[in-house]
Amino acid sequence: MNDRLRGKTVIITGATGGLGEQIAVRCAESGARLVLIARNGEKLERMKRELGDRFSVSVSAYAADLARREEIEALFPKIERETETVDCLVNNAGFGLFKTTQDITMEEAENMFAVNVFALMALTKFVLPAMLKQRSGHIINIASQAGKIATPKAGVYAATKSAVLSFTDSLRMEVKGTGVFVTAVNPGPMATRFFQTADPSGTYVANLGRWIVPVEKVAEKIVGRMLTDTREINIPVPMNLAAKLHALFPSLVERVGKKAFYKK
Repeated sequence: MNDRLRGKTVIITGATGGLGEQIAVRCAESGARLVLIARNGEKLERMKRELGDRFSVSVSAYAADLARREEIEALFPKIERETETVDCLVNNAGFGLFKTTQDITMEEAENMFAVNVFALMALTKFVLPAMLKQRSGHIINIASQAGKIATPKAGVYAATKSAVLSFTDSLRMEVKGTGVFVTAVNPGPMATRFFQTADPSGTYVANLGRWIVPVEKVAEKIVGRMLTDTREINIPVPMNLAAKLHALFPSLVERVGKKAFYKK
């Protein structure tokens, strides 16, 4: 529960599964008005009914493919007509593919950047003017520990998340002192449908074992920090410590962690 969210409007992308769905449930539980965006229109409508009935909150749902800029731009007037203010944007939509540079196609790479980076930027630009005008708001960008440590077979995915981190850091400095907060979330691997796309063989998940992070724990931490001036949320702590060491001693960490890095 986060009492700061009562009566506030929260936009969540990628809302129909995994982390996005868990964030939506906890925001509704806290009394927030929800604006849910995802590709699966049928599941969106089901979530809209279930969350509205269960928590007696307002829920709007918009189906869109965030890989297509024209569909993103078509959302804006619809959201503006139905939403007086936006208090929090959670840029959660994203996907990854675990393929080597040799094997990944440019179409796959472009789609990953379209969803993970460009859609995030477009939605941020959409909500930012109103947040600056009202001198309050919170933009939360879901990045990844992969944005801090790139590993084999994740070059493009890591590049998208590194881009998200750089964009988030720059935006945070741009809006400093305006009342708008900007947070990057860097989770490790979570037990979600992400890996059904990223690694259909299931090998990587099987090798991760105890490093898998419960998605409920990540969602709870994110919602608990909403509307607070939080720079980053990093889960799990040991993986974030490894990222910090890698920034200082990259060759050493890559040598010591070689076995873990090649688990995909």
